[in-house]
Amino acid sequence: MIPLLAPDEPPAVVTLRPDGASPFLLVADHAGRRIPRALGDLGVSESELRRHIAWDVGIEPVVRFMADQLDAHAILQPYSRLVIDCNRPFLAESSVAKISESTPVPGNVKLTEDQIAARRREIFAPYHDAITAELDRRQRESRPAFLVAMHSFTPVYKGVSRPWHSGVLYNRDSRFAAFVLRLLREEDEMTVGDNEPYLVSDDTDYTIPVHGEQRGIPHVAIEIRHDLIETEADQRAWARRMCRVLTEAKRLRDQSYGIR
Repeated sequence: MIPLLAPDEPPAVVTLRPDGASPFLLVADHAGRRIPRALGDLGVSESELRRHIAWDVGIEPVVRFMADQLDAHAILQPYSRLVIDCNRPFLAESSVAKISESTPVPGNVKLTEDQIAARRREIFAPYHDAITAELDRRQRESRPAFLVAMHSFTPVYKGVSRPWHSGVLYNRDSRFAAFVLRLLREEDEMTVGDNEPYLVSDDTDYTIPVHGEQRGIPHVAIEIRHDLIETEADQRAWARRMCRVLTEAKRLRDQSYGIR
């Protein structure tokens, strides 16, 4: 079994504030665009690797600022979604994409099962194992857990402009997401998508269905249009906004269920 990651390459999990007191667990499936040295550039140009097809532009610093402000544990995945998408079930075509939007990914063509298994074993599994371990720990310790999956989206997709500033995503369970959606829509001059620009489903998503729904814990996925979080000032502003909204959404949710 040949390792994918060399000993001197970063691990597939970045952890912030592991002892944070916040009930929120922040996760970022597409926080980085790193590619393992053994895979070269996957046959994709550097200009393409800087685009949204490779990562969620701007979301990593937003999550860092949120973790600091909330004193929240955050778990981030620093390798490119072009290596393996950590928010896709293994059977989804986009798990190891041969083409992303209109960009071919030659390094993902004609892979052996062993090559795909190495990406799952060394990148996908450690990241999701870290999320599972943290949620297991909170369950053992009877600590609250609110799962917040942070993403960004491109302002134009296949030539079509997207009007939303942000989106609130969920699958079958919208109980916590509904509070977040309402509060974000009360922000000044905000256009907020309800399950836009994406739908969450068991066929196309992993993090929310597996870690949120299957456990029955409060959860939400947040999308922010990435042209709104390209500068540090904007990243900090969105982090403050999301911390304010999530904190109030939790208060309203607890109040509605009579939780003190």
